[in-house]
Amino acid sequence: MPLGTATNFAVLAGTTVAETGATVVTGELGVSPGTKATGFPPGVVAGAIYAADSVAAQAQIDLATAYENAARRTGTASLPQQLGGLTVKPGVYNSVAGAFHITGDLTLDGQGNPNAVFVLRAPALITAPASTVKLVNGAQACNVFWQIGGSAALGAGSTFVGNLLALNSITTANGTTVNGRLLARQGTVILNKTTVTRSACAVLPSRHTSTKLAAFCDPEAPGHLTLVATVTSSGAAPPTGPVEFFANGVSQDNSQSDAAGQAKLIVSQVPIRTHEFVAAFAGTNRLDPSTSPVLAVAVGPKGICPAPPASPATAGGGTGDTAGAPPANAAGPGNKKNRNAITYPPRRKAFKARNRERHRHHHPRFRHHRHQR
Repeated sequence: MPLGTATNFAVLAGTTVAETGATVVTGELGVSPGTKATGFPPGVVAGAIYAADSVAAQAQIDLATAYENAARRTGTASLPQQLGGLTVKPGVYNSVAGAFHITGDLTLDGQGNPNAVFVLRAPALITAPASTVKLVNGAQACNVFWQIGGSAALGAGSTFVGNLLALNSITTANGTTVNGRLLARQGTVILNKTTVTRSACAVLPSRHTSTKLAAFCDPEAPGHLTLVATVTSSGAAPPTGPVEFFANGVSQDNSQSDAAGQAKLIVSQVPIRTHEFVAAFAGTNRLDPSTSPVLAVAVGPKGICPAPPASPATAGGGTGDTAGAPPANAAGPGNKKNRNAITYPPRRKAFKARNRERHRHHHPRFRHHRHQR
C-alpha cells in the first residue's frame, strides 16, 4: 500500500507531537497543520523535524490517501476484538465489533511470502502492557497496516509492529517499542519513553537466471564435442543445480552446474549435418529456470573439429565461429545470415514434450559422458 512521502516519517501528527520521556525516533518526525513538536530534546530524533511546513503538509495529504486506500479495500474476513493468542494470515480484516485489543501475543504469518500484506481495520486499538505483535515466515513490518477510525493506545512495555494509521490520536505508554510508523491524521501523538523505528522492506535478491551455451572441439579428438553451459544470476544464490542438454530436441543427459554456474557434457559420434543444441537450467527453490538460445553446430565429412582447430561456438554468450568448418549456408552464430539464434519457448517441460516425440525415431542420442573435473 503506497504511503507516498509519509513513508519517510516514523512519527506524524495533525496537531501536536509531544515527548514526555526518553524517547528515540529513527526516521523523520512531523506535524501539520499544527505547529508543535515538543520534548526534542531531551527526546532524540535520528532524522529531520518538520513542523507546519510544505513537507509535513504533503505527508499528511499522502497519509490521507493511504488511509482511504486501506478503508476501501475488500475485506477478507472478520476478526474478534481480542487479537491476543491469534495467528493471522495475509489479508484484509475487520473487527467483528468495536475496538481491537491485544493481550499477550498476536502472530502475523507471512506464509513464506515477504510481500504478504496485512490490513487490520477497527474503530480503535488498545494494546495491553507487555503485549507483542510477532512476525513469522517472511512477514515484514513495512507490509502491515492498521487502519484505525478513531484513536490508538499502546500499553507500557508493549512491542508493536506495522504502520499505524489513525484518524485521531495515538498515545504510547512507558517503554513501548514500535517497528513501523505512528501516523495520526487529525490529532496528537504522545510518546512516553518510546522507541520508534521506521520500518523498511528488505530488498529481496533477484530470482532471475540466464543460461548461455558454448561448444568446444579438440583437434586431436575430432569426433568429440564438449558442450559448456554457463548459468548466471543477479541474485545472491549460487546458480548451482541440474542442467539438461538437448540435441535436435532430444535430451542427451543432465549435468550438475558447479559453484561458478558451469555444467559440461561431452558428445561423440555426431552424424554429418547441422545440429541444434540447447541447455536448460532447471531452477531451484531460490532461482528461476532458464533456457539458452539454440546453438547450431555444423558437422562436416571430416568430423566436428578438422585441422586447423576452430574457435568455440557460442549461443547467448557473444559471437565466435562454429566448431568445425560449416558450409556457407549453415545455421549458427558464426554465419552472418543466421546470427540471431532462435530461442525455444522458455518453459522447459513444454520444450521436451513437444520435441522428444517428434525426434524419437529420427535422432537417437549421441554417445556422451559428463566432463570429469
